[in-house]
Amino acid sequence: MINSRVLKFIANKFMNILIIKKIHARILSESTGTPKELALKLNVSERTIYSYIHFMKKELKAPIIYNRLKDSYQYEGNCNINFTHNKKNN
Repeated sequence: MINSRVLKFIANKFMNILIIKKIHARILSESTGTPKELALKLNVSERTIYSYIHFMKKELKAPIIYNRLKDSYQYEGNCNINFTHNKKNN
């Protein structure tokens, strides 16, 4: 579960959770391709891909590496990213 500090950072940096989920799914299947190819697949800029990967590594502690032999990002070990919202009753 993501803590409130990270969620505030996402909101302040305009990180799109849907893009994070798409990147995560592609990394799990080791089908990202190069950063440029991933950017084309997700309809964002290559710079945006680098920003999201950096965010995922630093703030979400995702163990992301780039495998040059496969030309794909992958996780170094297990990684599970979940975004949940708990509605508080007033």
